[in-house]
Amino acid sequence: MSAVEERLSALGHTVPEVVPPVAAYVPAVQQGELVFTSGQLPMVDGKLAGAGKVGEGAGLVDPEEAKRLAGICALNAIAAVKSLVGDLDKVTRVVKVVGFVASDPSFTGQPGVINGASELLGEAFGDAGIHARSAVGVAVLPLDTPVEVEITVAVSA
Repeated sequence: MSAVEERLSALGHTVPEVVPPVAAYVPAVQQGELVFTSGQLPMVDGKLAGAGKVGEGAGLVDPEEAKRLAGICALNAIAAVKSLVGDLDKVTRVVKVVGFVASDPSFTGQPGVINGASELLGEAFGDAGIHARSAVGVAVLPLDTPVEVEITVAVSA
């Protein structure tokens, strides 16, 4: 088990199996020292862990729940990276995180939601988990998921 996986385990997380694509793409590709993941949904055991728009009020996904779901997306992104590089200790830096939040029109807390992914990556990779990031509100995401996260990491040979 890698040091990254040990840190995640201490936090009560395990790196899941890579989520199979839901369309015509692969979970991740490597180009040189960089690994780019496809957008990862909050899938757990083959099922979407939540659905709907994020916001405050009846019928909306609570922002704290969406933050938790963003963490699941990050775990799935880590799994996609691991599927290519094998040993997560080869990750030398999380370079960039892009997070999408399916938002109610009045919701402006996208950065707080995507913190769920950023915080998990920091806990998993330590200083190497500090990254650049975008958090974007969108009208709708695949399968009506509230959140989607993609990451780019640098890896050693």
